[in-house]
Amino acid sequence: SVRIETRPDVYALQNNYPNPFNPETTIKYQLPEAGEVTLEVYNMLGQVVNTLVSEYQTAGRYVYQWDATNSNGQSLSSGVYFYRIEAGSFSEMRRMVILK
Repeated sequence: SVRIETRPDVYALQNNYPNPFNPETTIKYQLPEAGEVTLEVYNMLGQVVNTLVSEYQTAGRYVYQWDATNSNGQSLSSGVYFYRIEAGSFSEMRRMVILK
């Protein structure tokens, strides 16, 4: 089969899957133009527990596999977490659940 992908027209942050998850989940996002991108995971208190992406990226579609660890590589406990992307003037946050 042939798979043709064009450059995205809009910024988007997809729902992670699976959700709830254990031990890992997939986060997809798309960028219509190049720029600095930050993708972070927050706990219920609004504290950053891990920065998944913090770099300049070209326009396109991206997939990130996250293993439910914090920035020190330690497994996070079960609970509700949030992930947020910032790219240019675009910012969006979504909710996810870790079940162990």
